[in-house]
Amino acid sequence: MRIISLAGSPRIPSRSTALLKQSQQWLQQQGVEVIAYTLHDFKADDLLYANFNSPDINAFAAQLALADGLLIATPVYKASFSGALKTLLDLLPERALEHKVVLPLATGGSIGHLLAVDYALKPVLSALKAQEVLHGVFADDSQIVLNGEQATLSGSVTARLKEALAHFYLALGRRNPPPSIIHHSLLMRQPA
Repeated sequence: MRIISLAGSPRIPSRSTALLKQSQQWLQQQGVEVIAYTLHDFKADDLLYANFNSPDINAFAAQLALADGLLIATPVYKASFSGALKTLLDLLPERALEHKVVLPLATGGSIGHLLAVDYALKPVLSALKAQEVLHGVFADDSQIVLNGEQATLSGSVTARLKEALAHFYLALGRRNPPPSIIHHSLLMRQPA
């Protein structure tokens, strides 16, 4: 299995990126290949001026096409997810998440931002034709302590994150592969 992880915070380090890094480690321990991206992997001008021909964005879209799923993390600002992340998602092909399982992760200043994932991020992921967008994990800022590059997650966040990752791992295993993969595997089974 292969997944793409996408850190949607414009800041490094960040609490949402801390959730993402813990998730990457857990998935790698399960034998999942994780290809990590951050917003810093894309030129600001390409995002700002909606450069659909950006080599970096096209390379990201190509990697995403080969992946089984997407692990996406974002801070919540003003009751919505990161604007820079929205810009990147807007530049992806219409069916960029087709046949993909997605696990959203989010952080915010208070529990009042909890619904931002459901009302702001999930509709965008669905518009990109994600096969399945799982119930994500939200942590308020008090549940993640940053100390430079190191982060400490509260016990409740760690438990919820592990449970969500277990569901993500199972969902990756049951996803519907693209028709081209099904066709290829059927051809490989036929006797010569």
